[in-house]
Amino acid sequence: QLKTVESGGGLVQPGGSLRLSCSSTDFTLDSLDIGWFREAPGQGREGIACIGRTGDTKNYLDSVKGRFTISRINTKLVYLQMNNLKPEDAGAYYCGTTRDRACGPRSKWWDYSYWGQGTQVTVTS
Repeated sequence: QLKTVESGGGLVQPGGSLRLSCSSTDFTLDSLDIGWFREAPGQGREGIACIGRTGDTKNYLDSVKGRFTISRINTKLVYLQMNNLKPEDAGAYYCGTTRDRACGPRSKWWDYSYWGQGTQVTVTS
């Protein structure tokens, strides 16, 4: 299985920043589409950002455009830089991977096949 490891979550005040990492150990991410998804309590898994395998394709949820940036750092690491965080950004963040070309403006969590354990983001004053 293509299981990734998410890290970088934490507690921040509104307006603060966090950088989430999606990393792999025994496989490379450069042949996979990567998606970041958020789960808030009582809600389903919502797509936040995704990046295609070449890095040329990126898509963002409208509410995070201009604040969040997804990027490939190397063959085993993808970042989600989150700036100007708001309370509604809080939740468990998961990194999904797939061998399919899934990254697009309407991609859903079921388009991704493999997941990590998630990292928690809390935004509160």
